Amino acid sequence: MSPKSKRRSSSKVTEATRVALVHLGCARNLIDSELILARLAEEGCVVCGDVQEAQVAVLNTCSFIGPAREESEAALEGLLERKRRGELEGVVVAGCLVQRYSHALEKRYPEVDLFSEISDYSELARAVRAFGEGSAFPRYLEAGGLRAPSREGARLLATPGSYAYLRISHGCDHGCSFCAIPSIRGEHRSKSLGDLADETRELIDAGVRELVLVAEDSTAWGRDHGRELPELIETLAELGGSHRLRLMYAYPNRFPWELCELLRDHPRVLPYLDIPVQHIATPVLRAMRRAGSGDQVRAILDRLMEEVPGITLRTTLLLGFPGETDRDAAELPQFIRDYGLGRLGAFSYSPEEGTPAFHLEENLPEDVVNERLRAVYEARDECLRSSQEAHVGQDIEVLIDERHEVDGESFLVGRADMDAPEVDLIAKVSRLDAAVGDRIPVRVLELDDEFNLICGPSTRELDNDKHDGGAN
Repeated sequence: MSPKSKRRSSSKVTEATRVALVHLGCARNLIDSELILARLAEEGCVVCGDVQEAQVAVLNTCSFIGPAREESEAALEGLLERKRRGELEGVVVAGCLVQRYSHALEKRYPEVDLFSEISDYSELARAVRAFGEGSAFPRYLEAGGLRAPSREGARLLATPGSYAYLRISHGCDHGCSFCAIPSIRGEHRSKSLGDLADETRELIDAGVRELVLVAEDSTAWGRDHGRELPELIETLAELGGSHRLRLMYAYPNRFPWELCELLRDHPRVLPYLDIPVQHIATPVLRAMRRAGSGDQVRAILDRLMEEVPGITLRTTLLLGFPGETDRDAAELPQFIRDYGLGRLGAFSYSPEEGTPAFHLEENLPEDVVNERLRAVYEARDECLRSSQEAHVGQDIEVLIDERHEVDGESFLVGRADMDAPEVDLIAKVSRLDAAVGDRIPVRVLELDDEFNLICGPSTRELDNDKHDGGAN
């Protein structure tokens, strides 16, 4: 079937089509999922929270590395099996996997009703509506070029009411030899300062208390328009409200050092930075085509810790890159301990088709890479336990994200300033006199087995001179 051809649904639906979305991937992909949900709702579809209640399932995929592709394909097979059993009428596949492998997916998965490349997803929603009405619709929706860096439009937030993600740019200009993102998302394109201020204002007005800024490369924001990231951070922080900002995915090269003053002093900018370094051994960094050496990475972290006392640093490491030696890998656990990097993600190298490293022939045995990962996680957990134990007996402030009830026990789930949503730790609070979105003082009583904070009511009000949220 050609990309221009049409399909006609056999559905006899006479009421609004019930659609459920299955989301995979990172926070940036979650924003796309929220856009898909909003476009579906605008077309009159009924958005369901459970695939079991839906007629059509939309799978928003990830294909960054091998395990992400495998997860996407397994989820797709599961949805198709539901369709074969008559539990679903239609299956739609969208996002990174489609963008990367294009029409080849049509041949692999002939039972899929609709494929959609990365776009604003308006055409996807119209096609799903047509499916529900029994009308003709295109089976494959092409993006028609790179997505414009304009404001996102309406989103149906999939996060708790306490926080939301704000995408500040699209794409990446770095040529890291292991990474497929530029081939999927394109070159770096900054969203305008005005559009981002408008998006932020809408989220603040909707009650969001923490805005998590994301991009493929956050520190590159504005350079294609003659601006730098600190201008954006200050502009958003100065908007009226009780919001705070958290910055993720800050590439270390060409770091905008004026940002340190905001991280240190501004009451609405959290002293937290996600700065993926990927490795610390210079030979591996060079092979990865990362800018700078191991010493330069250390110098960047040293300066950040000096200029922003008490800053929480989060990073990501890639283990098992072709040619990585025992000596190279041995640098990582010590690096983690030297800088107290308890908030850290690590993953093993995956050869990615279309990347410069794909044809390298020095792939390491899986057991060797796993042992190196084990050493990295052991060092991380040492740092994490130490930093979390330092809070026991102390009063801290947490932002409440959820209310939970497990085995008849009710409690609140929140996060402290040093923890980003989904990737870091949580605080379990045994008090119920707060709502989602409240910031409350708590007393840290102990840690659970995963180093999360177990908290009770605070005995005093906190001194929040730095992070009082500002005045309206």
